[in-house]
Amino acid sequence: MELQKVQVECRGGHPHHDDPIAFIREGRRYEIEEIIDRWYEGRNKPGKVALDYFKVRTDKGIFILRYNGLFDAWAVITGS
Repeated sequence: MELQKVQVECRGGHPHHDDPIAFIREGRRYEIEEIIDRWYEGRNKPGKVALDYFKVRTDKGIFILRYNGLFDAWAVITGS
């Protein structure tokens, strides 16, 4: 699993408070057509970083986005 930092646009204009609606990867904008699934990791666990995952469908394919609450940063998961 590799992470590639991306810029994410969210509903309501806040990049970390709402559902993602689009992301920019390598200079290309990917509009999210559907959030297929979402899950959370590390919440309410001492010493763990809160991570939010979104499996999304765009017209260019299916991607998994990850939001890292500690660093206020989004990434797309690539590779296997």
